[in-house]
Amino acid sequence: MTATNPFSNSRVDTPFQNHSDLKEIFSEEFERLKSVITDIKNDKENYQSQGAIVIGEPGTGKTHLMMRLAKDRLEHNRLLFIRQPNNLSSVLFHIYSRVLESFVEKVPNSPYSQLEHLLATSFYHIIQETFANSQKSGSIFDYFRKVTDKDRFLLKVLSENPLNIYEKLGEEGARNKREYWQRIEVLLENWWKRHYGDAGYSSAILKGIIKFCSYSDPNKKKLVGKWLSGNELEEYESKSIGLKSWKEEGSKEAFSLDAMRVFGKLSMMDEPLIIIFDQLEGLGLEYNKPLLQSFGDAIKELFTYVPNSLIILNLFDNRWEYFKDFFDNSVIGRLSQCQIILNKPINEQLKKILILKAKAHDVDIEKLFSDDDVQDILNQSSIREVLNRASHYYRFRTQGVPLPAVRKVKSFEDDVKDQLASIKNQLNVSNFESEVFGVLKTILSEIEGLKQNVVGKMAKIPEPPPQVAKKAMPPSVVLEDKSPLVSSLIIDYIDKEKALFEQDYDKLVVISDSDDIGKVLAVTEAFNSFLKNIEIDRLKLGKRKLPEHYLIKTRAQSFVVGFAHSSELGFPARIKNFNELVIKYPNIHFTLFRDVRETTIKGKVGRAEIDKLKQAVNGQFIYMDKDDRFNFEVIYKLIVDIQNRDFEVDLEVAMKTLISLMSHHWLVRMFK
Repeated sequence: MTATNPFSNSRVDTPFQNHSDLKEIFSEEFERLKSVITDIKNDKENYQSQGAIVIGEPGTGKTHLMMRLAKDRLEHNRLLFIRQPNNLSSVLFHIYSRVLESFVEKVPNSPYSQLEHLLATSFYHIIQETFANSQKSGSIFDYFRKVTDKDRFLLKVLSENPLNIYEKLGEEGARNKREYWQRIEVLLENWWKRHYGDAGYSSAILKGIIKFCSYSDPNKKKLVGKWLSGNELEEYESKSIGLKSWKEEGSKEAFSLDAMRVFGKLSMMDEPLIIIFDQLEGLGLEYNKPLLQSFGDAIKELFTYVPNSLIILNLFDNRWEYFKDFFDNSVIGRLSQCQIILNKPINEQLKKILILKAKAHDVDIEKLFSDDDVQDILNQSSIREVLNRASHYYRFRTQGVPLPAVRKVKSFEDDVKDQLASIKNQLNVSNFESEVFGVLKTILSEIEGLKQNVVGKMAKIPEPPPQVAKKAMPPSVVLEDKSPLVSSLIIDYIDKEKALFEQDYDKLVVISDSDDIGKVLAVTEAFNSFLKNIEIDRLKLGKRKLPEHYLIKTRAQSFVVGFAHSSELGFPARIKNFNELVIKYPNIHFTLFRDVRETTIKGKVGRAEIDKLKQAVNGQFIYMDKDDRFNFEVIYKLIVDIQNRDFEVDLEVAMKTLISLMSHHWLVRMFK
């Protein structure tokens, strides 16, 4: 018997993962999504972006359907995956950051990333257009004095395969390769200016995309990726890749929208973009109302400025109704054009999923499970819960691990039957059933009338915003025995997330102060949902710039947590101002973090201020290493997954378990 549990992976985290996929499930819904993409592609006049809402309860397969879309379309379309934003002042930057991370994902069966595919295909069509315009009778081609031999060679090799742009232009570092890429840069920049002008950040971003794709050296690619994420580079870094460093005064939100616009315009020469928003349920929490408003505004901006895209929102059944109160009417209209509802598949299909999963590990479920096992498994509320229950049965049948207790809730019908049988036995009435039936019929008729009256009145009452509350536990989790069971579930969760984290740690990840401080806020609000004794604030020092931070006050102590991932150029002034606050508020404990993947501070002033913070009685400076970054991310992700019901554990129980399991970590220690 195999040692691998075929049913242990019950959740798709991102569309770029690989999971067993039974195509007959949601096949019609999938074809509807594909048809919208085709409609966008065929709109050659306007390239107008469209929206789609994919609705379903947790575990019904929304993200799984996005994975199928990725597998089916990534050869031609670029698929971009965005999780819930967490900072209302940088929603567009959050979207762009996740888009950039998606763009560096490799296309299946290709050595190249999505961004490299986008540039290759779009440039091929652009150079075709260039030749067509230059050869028009009587036309004056404004941007080229002549078509060069290099242009002819580029057109020839790209006509064979657009990806030849990376394979047939010469070796890395060779002079001819540099010259070809310089020519590509000239052609693309002039094409852009001819069609879209030279305002904003667009031309510079386009140049950065070209630089990223031109390098095969992973270190230079990483440096250009850092530049594309809006980070200010050191002078020697920007010089080494031929890009001017950004100025800190620039707006990250305007920069991000311009970048998204560039991607959309390039896609018009390629295929429509597929932009997926997932794990948005936390935006429905009461304290996130301002964030939801900012998110709605950002979606409106995308529809307005980013063409040729399908924008998908994955949501729970009731969340879309709640979101409508915050979104612009034009956005609601665009998103409502396509609404796809995912319901639980029939048992026959669910059983096929089990067979497919088991077959991949040479397991025969007919031999492994009894008929009663299978029936219990299929009776769960969603695809994910079916797989989770199958996983428990697998461990029970192969390793003797006891099944988690199931809280049996008697149905209303069974309860009525039991009560009637008891009354009949007590009264010993021969025609009991017929008499009771008549009475029940009258009662049910009256109840139906009352129900219709209530439904009519409820329709007029707006749905209240969802609150942070204890959710009913699924059958596989029982609160009565919560301590050991929940601890075990969370330990398993952490182990799985650790493996995923290890895979992604060295990829291009956009590390930003705004995103990290947003994570601190989400964790703090999660603890405050049951502790009820936490205040959140910010400190000011006139109009001077400070690191992104929050002041967190508990009954025991006050803490300031800040992040300073900015370049060495902007770092000294911020930490110097931070240190003034440390002196000004001796009763507050200050901690400033900087990720080790960012540039190590080497400047004299910056290092002196770091030493000053370290030596303060109430201050510390920490380079966030790999382990600390993982702990920080997994705490945040656990909370978001619980809010999105991707991990079915009560939030309060999970937070109390974290206090026990991770009491050493600074983010948990604050709330002990």
